[in-house]
Amino acid sequence: MGVKIIAEVGCNHKGDMEIAKELIRVAAVYAKADVVKFQKRNNRELLTEEQYNAPHPNPANSYGDTYGAHREFLEFSVDQHLELIEECRKNEIEYSTSVWDTTSAREIASLKPCLIKVPSACNLHFDMLDVLANDYDGEVHCSLGMTTHDEEEKIVSFFEKRGRAKDLIIYSCTSGYPVEFQDICLGEITRLKSTFGDRVKGIAFSGHHLGIAADIAALTLGASWVERHFTLDRTWKGTDHAASLEPDGLRRLCRDLRNVEKALGTKKQEILPVEQVQRDKLKWRPRPSAAEAA
Repeated sequence: MGVKIIAEVGCNHKGDMEIAKELIRVAAVYAKADVVKFQKRNNRELLTEEQYNAPHPNPANSYGDTYGAHREFLEFSVDQHLELIEECRKNEIEYSTSVWDTTSAREIASLKPCLIKVPSACNLHFDMLDVLANDYDGEVHCSLGMTTHDEEEKIVSFFEKRGRAKDLIIYSCTSGYPVEFQDICLGEITRLKSTFGDRVKGIAFSGHHLGIAADIAALTLGASWVERHFTLDRTWKGTDHAASLEPDGLRRLCRDLRNVEKALGTKKQEILPVEQVQRDKLKWRPRPSAAEAA
C-alpha cells in the first residue's frame, strides 16, 4: 500500500453543507487526496452544562452566543453525514470522520466508513474506544498529540486486549494551531515505529504546521498516512483555518508525497534501462594495452 493522504475538513465547512460538498470535490478532483474527513460530536454529552453555556474563548471565531451554541451551529446530523458519504462516492474519494464521544462513535460506526479517527483530545476516552473496538470493523486511527508515553502504551494495550491492535493506526502529532517547525518533532515517528511498529497496523503523521516540507520528511521516516487540515480560504473565521492548507497546497502535497514515494525505492537491477543508453555512450572503459592487443 502506498502512502495515503487525508484531507481533514473538520469544521472548516462553517456549518454550511454546500461548502462541505465543495471541499469534498476539491479534495477529490483537484488535489486527488485519498480520504476526506469530518468531525462528529454530541455536544450535550461531550460538554458539561457549564462548558456548554460559557462564552466561546475567542469570540471572534464564534458562531453562537455560547460555546455550546457555537458547536451546535457547526454540527452535521447523521442524515447530513449520509449526504457527505454520497458526495464522496460520486467523487470517488473515501469518507471518514473523527468522533468525540460514545454516541457519535456509535452513530458513525453504523455508517461503516473505511476508517474512524480518534482525535488527540479523546484518545483516553476508553468508553468511546470500547465502542470502536467492539462495534466497528474498520480501521481505527488515533492521534497521539498531548499524550504521555505511558498513556500511549495504555491505548495500544487496550486495543491488543480486544484483538484489534492490527486495525490500529497511530499518529505522531503535536496539538497546536498552527505548530512552529521546532515543535513538529518528526523524530516521534521513528520512536513510535521502534516502540509500536510490530504491534499496530501502521504509523502515521498528522500535521498542523505551515507548508508541506515536513510532510515529505514524515514520509521518508516511515509514515504510511499523512493527514492535513484543509480549507478553501485560510482567512475564514474559525480556529483551524490558519493551520490548514488551501486547495493548491493540498494538491502540491498529494503530488509531492506520491512522487517522493516513487523516488525512495532501490534499483531493481544494477544498471537501469534509462542508464544503459548513457552507459553505452558515455561510460569510460580501460583500453587494452599494446601487449594485450598483440
